[in-house]
Amino acid sequence: MITTQATLIRLTRLTDSSLIVHWFSEQMGLVKTVAKGARRPKSPFAGQLDLFFTGEITLQRAPRGELHALREAAIRHWREGLRRNYTATLFAAYCCQLAESAVEPEHPEPALHDLLVRALDHADAAEPGPRSLFHFERELARLLGISHDRRAAHLSLRDAIGPLPPSREALLERLGADADFDSSADGNHR
Repeated sequence: MITTQATLIRLTRLTDSSLIVHWFSEQMGLVKTVAKGARRPKSPFAGQLDLFFTGEITLQRAPRGELHALREAAIRHWREGLRRNYTATLFAAYCCQLAESAVEPEHPEPALHDLLVRALDHADAAEPGPRSLFHFERELARLLGISHDRRAAHLSLRDAIGPLPPSREALLERLGADADFDSSADGNHR
């Protein structure tokens, strides 16, 4: 059994009663678990598994493969503010999708985990703006060691990891930002 702090970044239906739960943790990186019976009304996971929740999870490693068994989840940080604001929810989803596409499964990335948690906490407390989006992309590119020129960070990320999540366009539109404009890339801050 392994116990770690983790943030829930994706949920996928496995069966009528079970879920595949994707977590990002400081100690284990991206990890996938099966929450058996989680969709049943009397499940011990009822109310514990939702996007962007952070808490302590206990899992049992799979003998082979990357789909481990989730045994317990004790949520400590619900991030209720993300559910009250569509822009914040869209921003949080984009950050999770981008982080997930940038790291390898079960490879610890403490600095990336910290960046994601800070982005989610920011969006929980205040509505994110274009600067929040560009800051997250710049920091992610910096931590990955791929931003080597003065171009906008999203271009470096796209070159390194492939297409960015499609939710970026909807987020930019919602934020009223230009897709290629990052005011800090040229040293001008708003």
